[in-house]
Amino acid sequence: MNIDTFYQGKKVLVTGHTGFKGSWLCRILTNAGAEVTGYSLTPPTEPNLYSLCQVNEKIHSVIGDIRDRDKLMRVFDEANPEIVFHLAAQPIVRDSYKDPVYTYETNVMGTVNICEAVRLHPCVKSFLNITTDKVYKNNEWEWGYREDEPLDGYDPYSNSKSCSELVTHSYINSFYCDMEVAVSTARAGNVIGGGDFANDRIIPDCVRAAMEKKEIIVRSPHSTRPYQHVLEPLAAYLTIAGWQYEDKSYAGFYNVGPDEHDCITTGQLVDLFCRSWGEGQKWISQADNGPHEANFLKLDCSRLKRVFGWKPKWNVEKAVEKTVEWFQVYAAGKDVAACMDAQIQEFFDSIRKHDLCTPVNAV
Repeated sequence: MNIDTFYQGKKVLVTGHTGFKGSWLCRILTNAGAEVTGYSLTPPTEPNLYSLCQVNEKIHSVIGDIRDRDKLMRVFDEANPEIVFHLAAQPIVRDSYKDPVYTYETNVMGTVNICEAVRLHPCVKSFLNITTDKVYKNNEWEWGYREDEPLDGYDPYSNSKSCSELVTHSYINSFYCDMEVAVSTARAGNVIGGGDFANDRIIPDCVRAAMEKKEIIVRSPHSTRPYQHVLEPLAAYLTIAGWQYEDKSYAGFYNVGPDEHDCITTGQLVDLFCRSWGEGQKWISQADNGPHEANFLKLDCSRLKRVFGWKPKWNVEKAVEKTVEWFQVYAAGKDVAACMDAQIQEFFDSIRKHDLCTPVNAV
């Protein structure tokens, strides 16, 4: 699939468009000529990628709460979207311990609201709910979880995203199976990339320390995660949503993560960051006795590879390099939007060159 030509002129609605992944997604879509409407709260951090890359200049942005069903319905009425990407969420594990009620309201009832909006708007032909690798019951296995493994996230964030999956499954079984709309969920691993300023995430913590000329504090250096550059899952999301728009048989549940050799420990990730950043950057291990977080987590992405011929393009080393490249442009006060566009162009050129994201049984 040529994402540039497919999305040109398509009416697309993105929830959570002011967030880190949402901003990258909107930039890709607008570069491809899509008519994008965004629905989200104000940007969650200051500084934030949404403002820095000037996404609001190219889309119709609506500031609203995903819990506000009436407002969400009005946005659907006005936008008449053909394709919907649902990214709006409370995404931080530690914040979910601080405010579990808000986390469940946003991640569960927010999903109910978006599913209901899709149900009541036959203009929608393709709907993708983006969740997380943390939806699975984590047995601390050394092998990757598959899409048919039990869903039972441990902490309020992870569990609420498990519930988001179940809500989507119920709507598929109860309503969408008799409609024209194709619906999938995508469970992505940990993403890194330029413009992530969130608290309690390892790369933003690294960047803040490096810019302040301080040692990086790593609280769980031995935890294994499926790290990938943000463009990897976004390319997969665009592929899934596009192919199921054309053929409903491609709808389903998909893991989106790196190859197994790129599932590394947090300590190894920080080593890569320090080497890429330079300037003698160092880190120290310092546990803070915080709430429970998984120690070992991998995804089995064979289904995505089998169905779409999908392959990750940037290994974890390059993902870190590209992340550092963006943040060093930012630190120097240069044009981060141009850096972003250049990275998008390079990444999707590599996909086109190798004919990736084309179903094995393409129609």
